[in-house]
Amino acid sequence: MSIRDVYIVDAVRTPIGKFGGALSPVRPDDLAAHVVKALVDRTPDLDPARIDDVYFGDANGAGEDNRDVARMAVLLAGLPVTVPGVTVNRLCGSGLEAVIQAARAVALGDASVAVAGGVESMSRAPWVLQKPERAFPAGHQQLHSTTLGWRMVNPRMPAEWTVSLGEGAELIADKHAVGREAQDAFALDSHRKAAEAWAKGLYDAEVVPYPGVDLTRDECVRENTSLEALGGLRPVFRPEGGTVTAGNASPLNDGAAALLLVDEEGLRATGREPLARVRASAVTGVEPQLFGLGPVAAVRRALEKSGRSFADLTTFELNEAFAAQALGCLAEWPELDPSVVNPRGGAIALGHPLGASGARLAGSVAHQLAAAGSGTGLAALCIGVGQGLALVLER
Repeated sequence: MSIRDVYIVDAVRTPIGKFGGALSPVRPDDLAAHVVKALVDRTPDLDPARIDDVYFGDANGAGEDNRDVARMAVLLAGLPVTVPGVTVNRLCGSGLEAVIQAARAVALGDASVAVAGGVESMSRAPWVLQKPERAFPAGHQQLHSTTLGWRMVNPRMPAEWTVSLGEGAELIADKHAVGREAQDAFALDSHRKAAEAWAKGLYDAEVVPYPGVDLTRDECVRENTSLEALGGLRPVFRPEGGTVTAGNASPLNDGAAALLLVDEEGLRATGREPLARVRASAVTGVEPQLFGLGPVAAVRRALEKSGRSFADLTTFELNEAFAAQALGCLAEWPELDPSVVNPRGGAIALGHPLGASGARLAGSVAHQLAAAGSGTGLAALCIGVGQGLALVLER
């Protein structure tokens, strides 16, 4: 069996909305359908019936994104009913996992044309109520929020594995001696780069606003923030001696992203020049409480599989779940030039709509490589419960 080259023809995403913000009235299946439709509409030479499968990442899936949101997106986008769809879940890495699974299907010949992406509406994530063990309990029952993090934890899980995501970031700050000042400076730089990228029109090629919603750019970018403003925020997870705040962590968000992946035959059917080619991917696991360091080994493994090194990278989109987490990873890649990391801002400024983030990262890398004309790019995320995921692209 020969392995086929896999090309990314196009990538789109919504502006990222803040929690309870402009996109909160929009259902997640509608967000997913919007980016799928926009992606297909941008390639008019491609017959939508040629799409062999649609892969979508979704971290929660407990509300309106239930019942296989990928298939719902296909139907709501008006694609032929013959186009299937599958939803994948690797928590924060779900969107990138969808891209990797779609690329694998194309590489193996199971698909010639595939759509991959991700979606999350953290604003609309529901509260859930467990069924009681016995009917009609007399006492009060507990609702669990599905917005983020652990809930309904298995009592067999060791307590150190199930700390909050923010406490996990504090543990990484301890491990790598990442102080509050460094975290705030990193967050400020993320906002500065994001604001500059938007001002220069660098996101115009990929962002497709949702119809009827007054949101044309990412809602959480704060171009006017400062070290003084960030320094005035209180630690959230360790009130005494903590370093992680709302200002140096990614916010809660809503959004969706989608990419078009093809082989050589599919590429001819699109009539377009590809943005980039898929080179390699890797996934690894770490101690759950140190989830933020998950990308460290995954990135090294993906680069090794691709035959590339840190010196070859022209751009590297690393998801900024927390400044402490991102800085912890960078500390373990001393040979990496930090200037290539998140040149257009990262998730602290842009936002982190869980299931969509990995697809946003991959799409951004592809667009950056296309703008540069050549190079090697990498997308990577840490993942709750201790995993890391990485994808290498080239042009």
